[in-house]
Amino acid sequence: MKYIGIDYGSKRIGLAVGDDVNKIAFPLFVLANDKNFLGKLEDICKEKKIEAIVLGQSLDYKGVPNKIQDKISEFKSEIAKLTGLSVSYQAEHFSSAEASRSTNKVSLDSAAAALILQSYLDKTK
Repeated sequence: MKYIGIDYGSKRIGLAVGDDVNKIAFPLFVLANDKNFLGKLEDICKEKKIEAIVLGQSLDYKGVPNKIQDKISEFKSEIAKLTGLSVSYQAEHFSSAEASRSTNKVSLDSAAAALILQSYLDKTK
């Protein structure tokens, strides 16, 4: 199964893909969170032959949804409907903070998406 990982943000959305054997997640790129994003995501999923989506779930350290989680939930419904793919949540605890230690600011969101996807891949081994 081929996965795409998504780190949702109100301005930018980071994307990552898993390798063909689901061992390693790689940052893909960052797209603007605008009216064109869903169409671009659909195209990427077709081009990369994506079979499932892993979406970062924004929870605090107590497991309580953060402010942005409502928008992420709406986004999850939209991408599932548009792509017809299953969309799974993966907690994104500190993914952006961890990504900032190892990458530049431009690729931060895609690195965070890779960390989210990697956590999911590790969990499902």
